[in-house]
Amino acid sequence: MSYKESPFQSFWMGGFECSDKINCFGDRVDLLKETDHINQLKSDYEMLLQMNIDTVREGIRWSVVETKPFHYDFDTVKFMMDTGDQLGIQQVWDLCHFGYPDDLSPLHPQFTQRFVGLCTAFANFFIENYGKKELIITPINEVSFISWLGGEAAGTVPFCTAEGWNVKYKLMHAYIEGVKCLKKINPNFKILSTEPLVSIIPNLDSTEEQIKLAQAAHENQFQVLDMLTGKICPELGGTPECVDIIGLNFYYNNQWVHNSIEGIFLPWANEHSDPRWRPLHSLIEEVYQRYHFPIILAETSHSGEHRPNWIHFISDECNIVLSKGIPFWGICIYPIIDRPDWDHLDKWHHSGVWDHISENGIRRQLNEEYANKIIDCQLISSNYISKTRL
Repeated sequence: MSYKESPFQSFWMGGFECSDKINCFGDRVDLLKETDHINQLKSDYEMLLQMNIDTVREGIRWSVVETKPFHYDFDTVKFMMDTGDQLGIQQVWDLCHFGYPDDLSPLHPQFTQRFVGLCTAFANFFIENYGKKELIITPINEVSFISWLGGEAAGTVPFCTAEGWNVKYKLMHAYIEGVKCLKKINPNFKILSTEPLVSIIPNLDSTEEQIKLAQAAHENQFQVLDMLTGKICPELGGTPECVDIIGLNFYYNNQWVHNSIEGIFLPWANEHSDPRWRPLHSLIEEVYQRYHFPIILAETSHSGEHRPNWIHFISDECNIVLSKGIPFWGICIYPIIDRPDWDHLDKWHHSGVWDHISENGIRRQLNEEYANKIIDCQLISSNYISKTRL
């Protein structure tokens, strides 16, 4: 399979938290408001441009856009798009990032119909205002994670346990129908899937059966992409044409021991040389060998003092991927500005390049050590980027 050049303006990207989900207490949490990004949009973009980042991930917030069933208001989205155009910022759009309208859940019998309605309205809005230009869209973000959170851990809508597969299946039915709708209206829309990239391993003293169970759990991370591309559940209508770019989301706690009582995670730096630890580049290669689509790291970050170390580690691992000639098209720092915890809004993660300061309104404070390390990494990665083309 041959690929055209990367459609992203910049290899290094910034992601703005755009979840509008209902949290574990039943409260709606709109992170575009909580972070004040919606009011500081222009200055946020100008800050990114100073760091040579001009591609961003944004979200339309389904619960805000659909004012009542099948009625839509895209005024705020248009403001955001116009601001991006004015400043030369490329925006990659999530249609559903962990949030549904108040009257809806993935288990609702009209969920697919409502999501297709959203996709139709968004596509027509975009064409009416900007023409049939190329636009990169993520229909539903991290189906695997939100299926677990809402279907197994009862942490959000639909607040279930033992329903993870059912929630995932319903979300993927809507996802696939939404993709077909988007591409029919504008064939220039490109679909970016975004799924967690994990490594699930057995205990060191596991039996053969426990090793097989851990391997099966690791394999399950691919269910969403397998459905999307038609490898499994063909009745959903997935095909390879339903995805153009694979986005992988990777954080410090994405490698863990299967069924460990204490929830044991492998330290990301692998200080103790655990033989079960896998380097990030090998996990990315595994995805590429399975699907043969171009890939980006769609989300990655760390919190607190280890941010510079983390991004250095990520950059080095991605440079290895680039050196192998894999079409690897970018790294998105997510979140690029600080964010609060979904369930406890007074707790801020300190995971952005800019920290949150709640004095005299919401202000941004640059973490200079982190920013300088990103600039260093940008210079190094520029030597590898030409190898992303086959």
